[in-house]
Amino acid sequence: MKTNNTKIPTRKTRDAELATAGFRKPAYECQMHRDGMEVTVYIPGVDANSVTIEARGADLIVTALKERFVRVNFTALNLESAQNDYRLCLRLGRGYAFESMHADIRNGVLTINVPRHESAVSLAGNRLCHVA
Repeated sequence: MKTNNTKIPTRKTRDAELATAGFRKPAYECQMHRDGMEVTVYIPGVDANSVTIEARGADLIVTALKERFVRVNFTALNLESAQNDYRLCLRLGRGYAFESMHADIRNGVLTINVPRHESAVSLAGNRLCHVA
């Protein structure tokens, strides 16, 4: 008897696929700090006016639109599909104060600092305890 091991897409994966359709996912790094998180997103070819950062519930969504160039020949026109815009969807959780986040972009590197809620910082300090 054969078993079918295909994954059934959940609502979350379908929503994520729809949100990122037509975009490519940029390279990124997340660093946890005691008082928050630092997210570094690599988006070459994008300036500060073309970046949108939004929070939806527990998700952080970064959209970066690349500058469009007018191509004069057909061969170069075929490269347009390789120059998609960037979209990054990260589920960070509800312990972060998205309204207090701040960002900086330099040379195609976007750095976003998202602080934790005060209650989350105090709970994180209480979680660690010395045993034995």
